[in-house]
Amino acid sequence: MSLPRSSRIVLIRQRYTRFGGAERFVASALDALAARGARLSVITRRWEHQPGVELIAVNPFHIGRLWRDWAFARAACRVVEQRGFDLVQSHERLACCDIYRAGDGVHRIWLRRRAAAGGWRTRLGQWLNPYHHYVLNAEKRLFASSRLKAVICNSQMVRDEIMSCFGLPEECIAVIYNAVDLVRFTPLLRAQHRRAQRELLGVPETAMVYLFVGSGFERKGLSSAIHALASLPKHCYLVVVGKDRAVRRYRRLAHTLGVAERVKFAGPQVDTAPFYGMADAFVLPTLYDPFPNVVLEALASGLPVVVSDSCGAVDIIRDGENGFVCSARDIDGLVLRMRRLLDVDLRARWMVISRSLVEHWQADEMTTRLLALYQRILQRGSVDTTMYPQATAR
Repeated sequence: MSLPRSSRIVLIRQRYTRFGGAERFVASALDALAARGARLSVITRRWEHQPGVELIAVNPFHIGRLWRDWAFARAACRVVEQRGFDLVQSHERLACCDIYRAGDGVHRIWLRRRAAAGGWRTRLGQWLNPYHHYVLNAEKRLFASSRLKAVICNSQMVRDEIMSCFGLPEECIAVIYNAVDLVRFTPLLRAQHRRAQRELLGVPETAMVYLFVGSGFERKGLSSAIHALASLPKHCYLVVVGKDRAVRRYRRLAHTLGVAERVKFAGPQVDTAPFYGMADAFVLPTLYDPFPNVVLEALASGLPVVVSDSCGAVDIIRDGENGFVCSARDIDGLVLRMRRLLDVDLRARWMVISRSLVEHWQADEMTTRLLALYQRILQRGSVDTTMYPQATAR
């Protein structure tokens, strides 16, 4: 598939982190575009060098995250206006883009679910926080922008939320799922890493290990996972991969619940593959997550998964059939489902099923869909979402 000759395409992403799923999506897209002759630029504060890509560093002075986002938005849109690119794709909430990738979902929905979990103090704190007001207003301006031609969502859940909250027509939204590396993440990881990784973390060979992968523990639902572990047999362990400034709070919670020895905090990891290899199941009772890459990686590794109904993985996970789904705040429901996975035969059957769910989620296929979207916008200025087949909804 070709693009119009020498198309000038710019992608906007404020920060790069090697642990981020959005950044991996951007990097893959850039590789595919460069291979097809597009002239590529990235507007960012910080990014790792990528051959064939022009880096436009935009890093205005700031104090605090509100000033940070506001200053970057102004500076990035100023560059867009000056340079006159053929196509602008933003991963930030900016009204100066042609395509917006809603990788962070809808902020309004996140705040609603966070408030429901935290009670009146959380609601008051959110209302008093000017940053949330800034993001909400930025979302409104973005989706009302006359320049916006298409929105990329990585789950049907987020697509439906955008349509409901902002009235965007379905024909303007394309669901393009993230790809997963099926060579790196495979059931073979179990034979390669199970024993060595357990020894490294001090986890018994006979233990039942639930793996939790994600940074930002409040949003990802780590508190629910730790509470659930406290109700499971003593041979059950929880391994936590990720970072959070409040990690001490979760260590204290594990200590208070009497499971400190059975919760292993591994911190952020560049290579998560060995952790999938050591685990028996994957659990992520997230309060809100459009479609975390870690679920795809767990499935590709053959792990049965337990996710919340506020996670975009519900596009493919059906409760009790090929995984488990429950409310993020339903501790009893989470315990019930985690307990079901103590069944060795069930885990063995679901190992094959988990892998089969993502066998077609390869980079080439996702890239083809992304390029088709670019091509249509560059040539016609519109998008036909019938060209993007959807996963079967639960």
